[in-house]
Amino acid sequence: MHQKIFCEMKKVTNVSLGGRNFTLDDDAYNRLSGYLEHFRARLTVSESQKAEVMDEIEGRIAELFYKEIGDSGRVVTLSMVEQVASTLGMPDGTAESGTSTTGPMPEGRSTRKLYRDPDDKKLAGICSGLSYFLDADVTLIRVLMLVALIFGSAGFWIYIILWIAVPMADTPAKKCEMRGMSATAENMSRFTSYKK
Repeated sequence: MHQKIFCEMKKVTNVSLGGRNFTLDDDAYNRLSGYLEHFRARLTVSESQKAEVMDEIEGRIAELFYKEIGDSGRVVTLSMVEQVASTLGMPDGTAESGTSTTGPMPEGRSTRKLYRDPDDKKLAGICSGLSYFLDADVTLIRVLMLVALIFGSAGFWIYIILWIAVPMADTPAKKCEMRGMSATAENMSRFTSYKK
């Protein structure tokens, strides 16, 4: 007895997001295209800032896809795109249907990462970045760093090493991570008008 096996073959499309290549099935591609168009339309910033935000959101989508499929070569499906769209939301904190997707930030915020802060720097942004990472007052960190510089050469070398080793928070996603915020669309859009 022979069994017939029917496979539904879907058309796939290769796309580049955030410098990475992904293969999306037709439904996933259409949904992602619609999400990105809707997202861009909802941005309330200048055209140059829109380009920056869209590059950042595409990079964040690429990170989430890569976390899900890695280098396995799997095809990105509609359910993966839906999950990413619900994770990121819209720039104004609403879902595409108009309902709110975010509320107040819970006390158990995401883990902070150490970056140099380009928005509140006196020299290299190290003290400001450390203040976010340690959840301490930036003035206190600056005073302690100054005391370390005055009373010993170790403070100088620690500062130089941190300047070299700690990356700059030069994108909205990194600025969110530095502050312990989730890198959602709404949070990232808060940092597009800041100077780099």
